[in-house]
Amino acid sequence: MRLRTPLALLGAAVLVLVGPALFTTGSGSESGTQIPGLRFMVPNSPGGGYDITARTAAKNAEDAGLTHSVEVFNLPGAGGTVGLSRLVSEHGNGKLAMSMGLGVVGAVRSNDAPKTLGDTTPIARLTEEQDVVVVGKDSPYKTIDDLIGAWKENPGKLPVGGGSSPGGPDHLAPMLMARAAGIPPKEVNYIPFDGGGELLASILGNKVAFGVSGVGEYLDQIRSGELRLLAVTGPKRVAGLDAPTLQEAGYDVNFTNWRGIVAPPGLSEAERDKLVRLLEGLHDSKEWRESMKRNGWDDAFLTGEEFGTFLAAEDERVVSVLKELGL
Repeated sequence: MRLRTPLALLGAAVLVLVGPALFTTGSGSESGTQIPGLRFMVPNSPGGGYDITARTAAKNAEDAGLTHSVEVFNLPGAGGTVGLSRLVSEHGNGKLAMSMGLGVVGAVRSNDAPKTLGDTTPIARLTEEQDVVVVGKDSPYKTIDDLIGAWKENPGKLPVGGGSSPGGPDHLAPMLMARAAGIPPKEVNYIPFDGGGELLASILGNKVAFGVSGVGEYLDQIRSGELRLLAVTGPKRVAGLDAPTLQEAGYDVNFTNWRGIVAPPGLSEAERDKLVRLLEGLHDSKEWRESMKRNGWDDAFLTGEEFGTFLAAEDERVVSVLKELGL
């Protein structure tokens, strides 16, 4: 026993000395991506595109060892502008970020919101994806031509639902569809929902004739047969899904959506850079690449000031399209 005691003490001392190094040499600490207490705000209801993006990003970042215990919470309202106002009020909070996209750009305009994305700290654009045109499994519309034929006969009696406010992607896409089909956009009966989760219930409950939303939001329901996919809005078919593009079907529409992350104003350069490094690490991880493939997302990574320039250009684009459509 007398011989073992000094050895045990020596072993314990060695563990104390090397322990911190063992626990701080993971990829997250080496690249400076660990942000204890980080929270991702989702500015719409659970089940929507921002929600799926934020929860996927948080899990992938944790699984890749970039950070840990990321909290994701929902603060829905007014197409994302309630969450935006909360974010802007958190001046200097380097532990808060918000999932967002083109829908928030449009909602700021349609709601005449007092706070804009110009008041935030741009961090990164993450993904781009097509919208899908879907109906319930019991819908009488079997093809996109069936749907648009009926829509042209009486636009007001075929309500279309979307998971964004006027000016957002789920609003702009059907308006562009209508114009391409010869339907005056002002005659379209568009019903906005606060995210894809609420919209899904209305499609399945026959509250709307058809819905338009991001492909990643409804992949499971399309594959299970709950929803019938009639067309996609982008330039190419979505791998693994049996549906034409609108252009293939003879309607001149080429439309995609995007999603990204912004943070509160007033961050220090170090705080901003740490968030950017975290998302750079996420972008480069195999976990994120697998998630993008699974959700039908295209890579659209852009960070910092370049993302800020893009946001300003998107605001101008939304205004231009709404004016062009007479809305």
